Amino acid sequence: MTLNPWRLRLLADLATHGTVRAVAQRGRLSPSAVSQQLATLERETRTALLERTGRRVRLTAAGVLLAARAREILAAMDAAEAELRGLADEPAGTVTLAAFQSAVHALAEPAVARLAERHPDLSVVLLELEPHDSMPALRRGDVDVIITTTDFAGTELDPAIDLVPIAEDSIVLVLPPDHPLTAHESVAVEACADQHWTFDVADSYMSDLATRLCRESGFEPTVICRFSNYMIALQHVERGRSIALLPSLAVDPRYRVAARPLNPPVTRRITAAVRRLPTSRPELAAVLTALRTPDQATGKVVPMPMPVIHSGTGS
Repeated sequence: MTLNPWRLRLLADLATHGTVRAVAQRGRLSPSAVSQQLATLERETRTALLERTGRRVRLTAAGVLLAARAREILAAMDAAEAELRGLADEPAGTVTLAAFQSAVHALAEPAVARLAERHPDLSVVLLELEPHDSMPALRRGDVDVIITTTDFAGTELDPAIDLVPIAEDSIVLVLPPDHPLTAHESVAVEACADQHWTFDVADSYMSDLATRLCRESGFEPTVICRFSNYMIALQHVERGRSIALLPSLAVDPRYRVAARPLNPPVTRRITAAVRRLPTSRPELAAVLTALRTPDQATGKVVPMPMPVIHSGTGS
């Protein structure tokens, strides 16, 4: 039995992304082409790897097992390729980068643009993943680099993960442009006890943080809507229907809102994370370097010139 690495990657992608359509979009293929290749993999292994549930497919127990092994095989192949490329010391190949919503446009996309100019043989696949999803994905090997924040409660980092500090970002109160609180240069959270709030979806980083800040200020917030998309939240605030606590990176100037720092100020540490590998990978080093290069366009992020921190240090 000979296993085709490309088909193994399609199976691993299906385990990660959940649908044939998502795998097809990621690989720039048609859904039918993905289905055909997975069917071929089943014939090659003489094992049922997929089962249909209505109009969707899911992995069988054998499919889950092979997908996990596929990640290990593909990681070993990538490491071997990286070692060979390292002889030339020029970054090349593909790196999967995951970033939380507000960091996608402010940090990840500028870094990807810089990489395209400096290293034309390096390709970056960019995914949006929030901190509570991106760290598990990194541990599983689904992604190579993540942009996350280590400030959210309950996070437990793996000793095999290295952290690279990128920036600090402030949490701001976002108000309609004519709101009375815009008269203040900074606003205490307790001054907003009688307000209607827009929150992120439940159990997300920003929802948990906003809830904690309100409760520490002595009140339970009146949440009238929850959006996973910051653009929708900004539009709701712009129309005067609510206020919100958002990362400064998320405040898009296209929306007529007023952002005020909190009193006392609240900041979060933005960090890149990678798995600790036995050999160096020039392509990962290039991505980390690009992420730590200040983007003059935003003016919001303060780069943190600190060395790599091993997560086991408790920093």
